[in-house]
Amino acid sequence: MICLGIEGTAHSIGVGIVRNNNGNCEVLSNLIKAYRPEKGGIHPREAANHHATNIADLIKESVKKSQIDFSDVDLVSFSSGPGLGPCLRTAATAARALSLSLKKPIIGVNHCVAHLEIGRGTLNDCNDPVLLYTSGANTQVIAFAEGKYRVFGETLDIGIGNCLDKFGRSVGLEFPSGPKIEKLAIKGKKYLELPYSIKGMDIAFSGLLTAAEQYYNNGEKLEDTCYSIQETTFAALTEITERAMAHTEKDEVLLGGGVAANNRLRDMVQTMASERNASFFVPSKDLCVDNGAMIAWLGVLMHNSGVRMKVENSYIDQRFRTDMVDVTWRD
Repeated sequence: MICLGIEGTAHSIGVGIVRNNNGNCEVLSNLIKAYRPEKGGIHPREAANHHATNIADLIKESVKKSQIDFSDVDLVSFSSGPGLGPCLRTAATAARALSLSLKKPIIGVNHCVAHLEIGRGTLNDCNDPVLLYTSGANTQVIAFAEGKYRVFGETLDIGIGNCLDKFGRSVGLEFPSGPKIEKLAIKGKKYLELPYSIKGMDIAFSGLLTAAEQYYNNGEKLEDTCYSIQETTFAALTEITERAMAHTEKDEVLLGGGVAANNRLRDMVQTMASERNASFFVPSKDLCVDNGAMIAWLGVLMHNSGVRMKVENSYIDQRFRTDMVDVTWRD
């Protein structure tokens, strides 16, 4: 089965084409165009306009790069949530139009679950991991239990990616700020004490963000502030991930989401996994960020497990939580 997936939850519009190769995900193409605001954060309507401008060409380019014909596509999938309403509607509209024109079935999928399944589908021996999902708006620790992907811990305020971007905006860094903060943090030498807010299995970043901004405004070096932000937030993320592994008795950990591209976060989680004699997995960076291939692969899994959807029922849901998904493709 070949599936074309359209991702459009936030600032990126992506089209990916995958093939089911004996139960493994074979990525045929995975193209992404990111909206970058001139100033400030993501403006949902402007991002949606960006997506609408680029989606047709991305679909054509993705099919061409895959070296297939449109007639070879068996299924169309799209990110139905969670995300920004205008962006979700743009991706869903494109998917519906393609489904109708090709006369192929359509499936809407959960964006967060797609991050987990692309890791399981492309990485050998990654079977039943705890996922540390770190993106702009979403920060969750997820694992499969009793028929669903359960959220064992999550942010109580802002996602880790939003935390980094908000700090970046306050000090004049371009969006997205995470990669720039990572480069600055490498040069940091002085640790500045920041709030370490873990509440049960959940986590909070807003107090840390305010404290970091105050340090910078009071004359601390930007490199030291960035270093301290990374060390504190990533340590907290690693801690709640380890707790979830202990609770679920799982011996695999998987990173997903755009912030999973950060090398310092990878080092921390890998060290934790090694000390627990657990396996550590992280997809290639193009599969960590929001992308169409992960949407396509989850569409394949859902369709093969018997899930069906009519175009008239292909709704979006801005608040589509991970634990709302009935996981029909796993035992």
